[in-house]
Amino acid sequence: MSNPLSLGYSPCPNDTFIFYALVHGKLAGAPKVRERLEDVETLNQLARRGALDLTKISYHALGHLRHEYALLRSGGALGRGCGPLLVSSRPCDIEELRTTCIAIPGELTTANLLLQLHGEGFARTRAMPFDRIMPAVAAGEFAAGVIIHESRFTYRQHGLHQILDLGQWWEHETGCPIPLGGILARRSLGAELIERVDTALKASVDYAFAHPDEPRDYIRDHARELDDEVTGSHIQLYVNAFSRDLGNEGIAAVEQLFSRAEARGLIPPCDLPLFVSPG
Repeated sequence: MSNPLSLGYSPCPNDTFIFYALVHGKLAGAPKVRERLEDVETLNQLARRGALDLTKISYHALGHLRHEYALLRSGGALGRGCGPLLVSSRPCDIEELRTTCIAIPGELTTANLLLQLHGEGFARTRAMPFDRIMPAVAAGEFAAGVIIHESRFTYRQHGLHQILDLGQWWEHETGCPIPLGGILARRSLGAELIERVDTALKASVDYAFAHPDEPRDYIRDHARELDDEVTGSHIQLYVNAFSRDLGNEGIAAVEQLFSRAEARGLIPPCDLPLFVSPG
């Protein structure tokens, strides 16, 4: 019997919802996996070191890892109205923030990439765990911070103000949905196994939609003390048709992100295809 594949994903509700069936043996014939739950920037860095066979990752990080990892069509986070927010403890103009130090949820997060793509002058950033950003900004440690995940539902509780919706900016600028995070497979696994994983992941998404109450305890166990209403809103926002299959629209969004990032010198070029296909 082959060893299980190492699989990394975050404790956020959208990921635990999506991966529940796969990691709990609900899918006949699916490859065996050994899960590791970490925050998104830790997953980015683990993938950078080649430590995981399969992993959720920020699309920004994938931009640096395309030679080692291929993208899967299922399990990711793309959408509209779900992008990172730039917030501050006081209302202000974004131009006031270009020379200040901004807290970000990780150097390799798509949130940071979108901030840099928005324009020059956001060079002073400091990475920290995403759940520490709002308290740090509220305490005056930073002029502003870029928040992700469920923080977009709770930032007002910290007395913070939205300065810029980076996702809304991206949608207006490109017409594309926001490519936040995807699922990667190490290219060395081979096309046949990668296709099996992708098929199983799509089935895991379908299982979650068909049995939405079943993963509830698993989601709650990892949801950082979120109440059920916030957890439900999080899943509704980040789990959608793109989670089941990127489709042409999702692929175009990822390609647009990489094209713009390459043009700005923010990620290296790569001539390999995003996906691998059986020969």
